[in-house]
Amino acid sequence: MTLFHHGGVRPTGLRRLSAVITAGVMAVAAVLVAPRPAAADTPWLVVSDDGYVSISIPAASIEAAVGPVSEVMVEGNFGPSFAWAEYGLTRRGDVWWGALGPLKPGLYSYQVTGDVTKGLKDPTNSARVASKPLWSTFLVGSARLLADVPQGQGGTVGTLTYRTGQKERSALVWTPPGYTAKGPKTYPVLFLQSGGSATDWLDLGRTRQILDNLSVQGTMEPMVVVIGDGPDDDKDLQHLRKAAADHYRVHRDPAHQAIAGAAEGGTRALRAALTTPGRFAYAGSFSGLLDGVDRMNPKGVKLLRLYTGNVTDPAYNATVRLTRALKRAGVRYEFDGVNPGAGGNWNAWQENLIDFVPRLFRDVPDHGPSAGHGPLKGEFAPPPAGTTPTPFVKDGFVTFETTTDLTDAGHVTVWANDAPGGSWLRVPMSRDGDRWRVTVGPLDPWFYYYQWIVDGVSVKDTSNPTKVTSEPTWSSFFIPGERSRLLSDVPAGQGGKVESLTYRSTVANEDRTALVWTPPGYDAGRAEPYPVLYLQHGSGQSYTDWVEMGRAKQILDHESLDGDLVPMVVVMGNGNVSDFNRELLDNIVPAARARYNVSGDPSRQALAGLSMGGVQTLGLLKAYPGRFAYVAAFSAWFGSGDGVDAAAINKGTKMLRLYVGDQTDFVQPFFMASLPTLDGLGIHYEFDGVTPGPHGWDVWQKNLIDLAPRLFKR
Repeated sequence: MTLFHHGGVRPTGLRRLSAVITAGVMAVAAVLVAPRPAAADTPWLVVSDDGYVSISIPAASIEAAVGPVSEVMVEGNFGPSFAWAEYGLTRRGDVWWGALGPLKPGLYSYQVTGDVTKGLKDPTNSARVASKPLWSTFLVGSARLLADVPQGQGGTVGTLTYRTGQKERSALVWTPPGYTAKGPKTYPVLFLQSGGSATDWLDLGRTRQILDNLSVQGTMEPMVVVIGDGPDDDKDLQHLRKAAADHYRVHRDPAHQAIAGAAEGGTRALRAALTTPGRFAYAGSFSGLLDGVDRMNPKGVKLLRLYTGNVTDPAYNATVRLTRALKRAGVRYEFDGVNPGAGGNWNAWQENLIDFVPRLFRDVPDHGPSAGHGPLKGEFAPPPAGTTPTPFVKDGFVTFETTTDLTDAGHVTVWANDAPGGSWLRVPMSRDGDRWRVTVGPLDPWFYYYQWIVDGVSVKDTSNPTKVTSEPTWSSFFIPGERSRLLSDVPAGQGGKVESLTYRSTVANEDRTALVWTPPGYDAGRAEPYPVLYLQHGSGQSYTDWVEMGRAKQILDHESLDGDLVPMVVVMGNGNVSDFNRELLDNIVPAARARYNVSGDPSRQALAGLSMGGVQTLGLLKAYPGRFAYVAAFSAWFGSGDGVDAAAINKGTKMLRLYVGDQTDFVQPFFMASLPTLDGLGIHYEFDGVTPGPHGWDVWQKNLIDLAPRLFKR
């Protein structure tokens, strides 16, 4: 990768870059890369209106809290389906930095961790999670029904203390707007069960905000909601019901009582509704796990509604089995449908509560699934352990599995470009016998790459036959679909060819190799030489990367077959040299012209590159204006305008097209700072606009897809 991976540090990146870029450009980079230390009260995380999270944590603050660290990450529910994941930060001067997004609207929880085990609470975020002292939370986007209502319009949360046997326990109680301790009105009651702490329903489930908003909107019956930690047994639940009726003006009869819960709390709700008749008229299970119920007696249950996340929800298969059992027993139930975008987590359970509460103690016309939710498709079962090759891909869900070589590891994650926009996240894996496994998804159709991080060390998935020459620990996989069509293989025999070209480098004083793509039907004896694109890689990469990671062959093959591409030859050389201009002009170009039927006319030559290769491209443009009529740079910057002959550039360049990623591309500030320089010089250029994604292949593949059809058409 170039410079740094987003989602983790490549500490060698700047050292590699400094060896190949001029001192002037590095001076610009130094100003932009090393921000001033943040003030003590400056927020560590800042969330933009469009869902991007900018992270800037003073190194001194971390060291003061947990001591010296070599690695810092933000752990949170940033992964696919809101899975818990680790996002690595980059050390820039006195600050640990990162950017992630765009995140989907919702509530996010996180903590800061140094060297895997040294956790700390963000002191600049006042939001707290009582059961997780190191966690903080933040909202992204509109977050439907999760925001606070105007002051004075919502309900009230109090504490109910009660005894059960020899124990004293407590529950949280939400009373609706207008509720008073004395009066003639009696309210229905919902007992909301937790899989952990009752406070989680407030801190992570946003129950108060959800109930307040539903009340203000008038879409729920006024009711009292009793939130319990979860009784030890059925007697505890009965004690809680009695205590609620003794202390609050609630109905005691089952017709006005409901029970629901998440995870283990959902399991308890199911047992209460299905095995003990006449207790509750309404029951909801949010990712509840109930197997093996032989005799069901749901007498008096008016509504039994089931909820589950997608196949990453541990309750998914249990829900499949439960629905079958309910059908066999003739028990009526409703199913909210499979939530496609969340697993068994609070983001799903918030939606479940929003759907469930308006159905209580009233007649509703709609008994079907929520919008966008789908049917159960049978149990999800990845192939048996040891099946190769890995990973296993089905319907956009990807199951990663290690070999038995990692049995004794203590902490294993899969580090992949599966975050929003293609940033890198580490998703923790779980032990499964003598292996480690995890299922993530759903992932959009695209090209993905990953590695294991085993106790802090990069490890190759040896069960995956794919390889990346410049990054020996990486593997890749592909998810087909219309979105990824241009990255897929074309039918055998229909695409172009990729061959190796050996040339002598007088700069490096060694024989080197380039990869050359020739178009379908390439004719070495054609009277008119082919136009040629010289396509450069980035720092830390080499000539193999545009084929192995950039999917250049697949992109060019498809665009050729689609009729979008002027037939051309593409030369991907090795740019890891001290003098790129000499290497390209004296070595790579002559070798390509000697071997292939390509043009030497500047109007029929193009030069493009990514990151370091983009800086090299723009450097050559400044030094040799007009040598290449088509020039493009991906995630790079122009640098100083001193000594630049703008008139010569404009005269000799038919197209100068520039690309950059979004806020998560750390080069974006460099790039944006260079645009006024170009404007001031009067250089004609095209800016494609921000490409969604980070400083990575997801962006550069899109850039090549856009660029290639524009070449040699003016």
